[in-house]
Amino acid sequence: MKVQEFMTTNIKFVGAEGSVYDAIEKMVDRRIRSLVVRFNKKNVEYGVITARDVVFKVLAKGLDPKKIQVSDITSKPLLSIEKDTSIKEAAILMERSNVARIFVEKNKNIIGVISMVDLMNASLVMRARGEHAF
Repeated sequence: MKVQEFMTTNIKFVGAEGSVYDAIEKMVDRRIRSLVVRFNKKNVEYGVITARDVVFKVLAKGLDPKKIQVSDITSKPLLSIEKDTSIKEAAILMERSNVARIFVEKNKNIIGVISMVDLMNASLVMRARGEHAF
């Protein structure tokens, strides 16, 4: 089974120059835990800002999210895989990289994200089909 079968395709983006406050609003309004960050630099195409980044790097430190740019707390480069990567390969990469999500790309464009919950879902589907999960 491939990651494209279980990935979430509703990806939201934010500009690197925006404030963390704006990113918080977008995440809360859409009830999502991460945003893909777009950079204008040629050497870094994408990054990611997560709810964890916001809480640990800004809020817990008492910093004003209106005064911090998204780029200041963005993880980069973005960890991504091709859409035809196997579920097993995605699980191994998550474990090795100690991440909860990996973004999915097609022709260098982000088209989705696969999370740990998506991998658990895939394992249930595989077992229901009588296939060996992972």
